[in-house]
Amino acid sequence: MGSKDEGAASSGGGGGGGFFSSIAAGVRSWGTAVHKSVNGLVGYEGLEVINPDGGTEDAEAEAFRGRWKQEDRDSYWKMMHKYIGSDVTSLVTLPVIIFEPMTMLQKMAELMEYCELLDKADECEDPHMRMVYASTWAVSVYFAYQRTWKPFNPILGETYEMVNHNGITFIAEQVSHHPPMGAAHCENEHFTYDITSKLKTKFLGNSVEVYPLGRTRVTLKKSGVSLELVPQLTKVNNLIFGRTWVDSPGELVMTNLTTGDKVVLYFQPCGWFGAGRYEVDGYVYTADDEPKIMMTGKWNKSMSCQPCDQEGEPLPGTELKEIWKVAPTPPNDKYQYTYFAHKINSFDTAPKKLLASDSRLRPDRYALEKGDMSKSGSEKSRLEEQQRAEKRTREAKGEQFTPKWFNLTDEISPTPWGDLEVYEYNGKYTEHRAAIDSSSVADDTDVTSIEFNPWQYSSSSSQ
Repeated sequence: MGSKDEGAASSGGGGGGGFFSSIAAGVRSWGTAVHKSVNGLVGYEGLEVINPDGGTEDAEAEAFRGRWKQEDRDSYWKMMHKYIGSDVTSLVTLPVIIFEPMTMLQKMAELMEYCELLDKADECEDPHMRMVYASTWAVSVYFAYQRTWKPFNPILGETYEMVNHNGITFIAEQVSHHPPMGAAHCENEHFTYDITSKLKTKFLGNSVEVYPLGRTRVTLKKSGVSLELVPQLTKVNNLIFGRTWVDSPGELVMTNLTTGDKVVLYFQPCGWFGAGRYEVDGYVYTADDEPKIMMTGKWNKSMSCQPCDQEGEPLPGTELKEIWKVAPTPPNDKYQYTYFAHKINSFDTAPKKLLASDSRLRPDRYALEKGDMSKSGSEKSRLEEQQRAEKRTREAKGEQFTPKWFNLTDEISPTPWGDLEVYEYNGKYTEHRAAIDSSSVADDTDVTSIEFNPWQYSSSSSQ
């Protein structure tokens, strides 16, 4: 991560990030990381460049690393500087150069890469080790979320389906455009997973902070316990100047809503000369706040655990046990994709009779995957205009958009960064998929020939 040819990123994810920092004279430190300042960059005063390795090599050379050409930096800065301090989740149209060929709905599905940890949690008889497995699953996605490219914002009504991975069935749908919100449901024989996802961002100049204003619930079927996940913020550094890199400092909390047990894991911020970067430490606590198991590791490598006493010290006669490690990844991958990320984009994980609203079928995403930046940009603009046209049609008819697979509830869920409207899975997709799977009619459709169509009104798809 952070190679010389990496580019600016966005707020993504189940995780997310921050924008342009400060460039003044010389090299100075600020906070917990080493920040670079560059002389002579007229018009960029106040922008900081943060070296993730904390090195002290030439500040100007560090600032000009990345994939942006000078003219690109200039034009992007002129467009974006007026938004400093704002939530830019849906304010501006961003250039394709900062995107990866994946949508936010697919990014939500990426949390399922190591879902076998949830299977183990369901099978585990020890209630505290159950929390170890479940919280480690929540940590496991951060390796993939360190990618510095922005996923595409889904079109309203867009979906993503996934099968053929650990027995799961996954469905996600974009349920709101302003503000951008997605909902997803996933399950197999061991667990159900439900999320309402809404990102709040704060643009800082050369960085963006992304706040995961969402609600994640996991139910383990054997024990019947319900788990709630509250992740920490993510910051994407050096969007225009310097090597783009991601940090996710703060506390990740998973609570057993059935028993009151909880896990609190602290993600260390990147410090001097890269110290502490990737490190995660914390404990499994009882409902009475008594530590039972210590957890430690690095979110980009592995996690381990060990029983502890009431002071949080390892129990004598016990050993640190590794419970998860990152799987091998493709060498020199352009977008830093894992093998699982490639599976998410492929039709190998698509079910029979794929919905025409599926993210895989988006022409802008597909063009970028094939390396055609020009076509990707033009298709992205076309889809965005179709979305605006459909909105005008809907408003003229006096109608509201209605999601197909999720229902808006009356529940308002508090989060550390604001209240959240909650969508719930309505079960219709399960019925839809069961009908298809039980059908004896052969499906010989060339899935790549299906035209992307998330539109509520048929006229929109032809505009």
